Amino acid sequence: MAEPQIGKDVSHSKTDDNSDSKEHVYLEETFYILTKKKSVFRVRLTSKGLSLIKETDDYSKEQTILLRDIIGSKCMRSKRRRVGASSCVCSSLAGHHLKVVDENSGDLDESDISAYLYIYAYVLKRSRRTRKRERTTITLRFRSYDRYEDNNREAQKWRTTIKCLLADTPVSYALPHNEKKLLILLNPKSGPGKARELFQTKVAPILQEAEASYDLHVTKYAKYAREFVRTRNVYAWRAIVAVGGDGVLFEILNGMFERLDWQQALEEVPLAIMPCGSGNGLARTICHHYNEPYIPQNLTGLSMALARGKKAHMDVVRVETKSKIMFSFLSVGWGLLSDIDIESERLRAIGGQRFTLWALARLVGLRKYKGVLSYAKIKDISNLPKPKHPLTIGHSVSQDDALDSPDVEAFFDCDENSDVFSSAVNGKRHSRVDSWYSVNSRRSAFYSTRGSDYHSVTSSGSEMRSPVHACMHGPASHLPSLVSQLPSHWVHEEGEFVMVHVSYQSYIGEDLLFAPSSLLSDGVMWMLIIKAGISRTQVLSFLIGMSQGNHTDGNNEFIKMVPVSAFRIVPEGPNGYLTVDGEMVEYGPIQAEIFPNIVNILVPDTK
Repeated sequence: MAEPQIGKDVSHSKTDDNSDSKEHVYLEETFYILTKKKSVFRVRLTSKGLSLIKETDDYSKEQTILLRDIIGSKCMRSKRRRVGASSCVCSSLAGHHLKVVDENSGDLDESDISAYLYIYAYVLKRSRRTRKRERTTITLRFRSYDRYEDNNREAQKWRTTIKCLLADTPVSYALPHNEKKLLILLNPKSGPGKARELFQTKVAPILQEAEASYDLHVTKYAKYAREFVRTRNVYAWRAIVAVGGDGVLFEILNGMFERLDWQQALEEVPLAIMPCGSGNGLARTICHHYNEPYIPQNLTGLSMALARGKKAHMDVVRVETKSKIMFSFLSVGWGLLSDIDIESERLRAIGGQRFTLWALARLVGLRKYKGVLSYAKIKDISNLPKPKHPLTIGHSVSQDDALDSPDVEAFFDCDENSDVFSSAVNGKRHSRVDSWYSVNSRRSAFYSTRGSDYHSVTSSGSEMRSPVHACMHGPASHLPSLVSQLPSHWVHEEGEFVMVHVSYQSYIGEDLLFAPSSLLSDGVMWMLIIKAGISRTQVLSFLIGMSQGNHTDGNNEFIKMVPVSAFRIVPEGPNGYLTVDGEMVEYGPIQAEIFPNIVNILVPDTK
């Protein structure tokens, strides 16, 4: 009978009442507690998770670590003890001073034949007011056999089974292996400038425990991330992660649409967001929809999503101005909220609080804007067609984002060592070419998961520049040009507005629940219209109500929320701000339409 020890950090979480009651038991073993007489743990690894049954002479108590809360596992050996320490193999365990090292380490305690399995989990804890994940480490000591090799074989069997269950692959004796890494694109200047620190302290340790390797690239200049994904072989990575604010993901998304193979790339390579900026609307929305706690600067749940790789569809919106085409995932704004967003940039060092402070300033000096608003209203949001796959390939002719310019037919690369990949798109073959570094680029080591790399772009001569001009592709528009007449069924409103803000996500900021009814992929944009004539008191009530999502309760003559599938805004006058995903665009006519299910995005595993 096995006589291992279970570590002290045992979870006290309960089983999920909604989970499948028919669980399959893969492994089962009895583990003795060396520090407590007449007490054992019967441990079962099931399709539901890790079941820990504590048995004594008086009672039996069961606890379960749900599979969705487990992030990874690792086999270890005892570390060599210092000279003069007790020679008893169990002495360090009794004092809870167990020290272990990798089995390939040169600092092994050869006298201890035990194999140790560390299981890492982040268990969801609930209290009256808060929900958060708490790190839990379960240590199982295997020493039933007289040789380390035999004990290690048993530990590895458990580890392999856990890894297969986490990867949702058939349980086998071979570890599931994904050769592709994550691509991390980190903007060190996002928000208060803590993205690098947050990644190293919050994200990297979880990826290390999950044995999820990655390539980390730190952006150096504007549109670096956009150029990167446009010109690289993105199929070499299993996902692209934006670390920073919503602006980093905006660059990545538009860089993907500047590829000839945009549809295949978006289908095969999901995107992800690690919120280290000021707004963080998409990250907050994802947590909202998947019942994941969202705590500012706590990236645990979303980091777990990177490791697990669960995907969900997300809508995108094609936005057109007089000279540019772009794709958006969050919102389009005109008026009050856009003013606050752009003008508070000077306060970005204080993080999300800049929006609150500037909102008060804009409330005192409340502005109004004259123009024409037109939109295609959705009459029944409960009965919308939802295509299962992205639309057929088309392209929006836009070179360097400028309209009415020639298209390009292929990517070119100036690096002799670049690998050229070929893929078929709509029956045609196009080149996918790895982008180039200058010969002076340097790459340095970075603390990370084994096999991960940190690519420095801070040295001189390390600029990455696309050798050809960009051309915006993507699904072809269904709308007439900006100067053409709109369809007769559209609604038109002309006058003065305090703001018009259109969002396709529930949250447009960490604490701004803009569209409570919105889903990640539902084909609906929610347009909030506030007309001039509203009092400052009503505007203040609106801003306060947005934190709870009740800002549009009881639409009145000044405020209304309308579900739309497309819209056009034509401002009058030269002064004002228009924003797309928080980024300022040229002031003037703008129109947009939504395309469902275009993008795959990584989300928390809540099954």
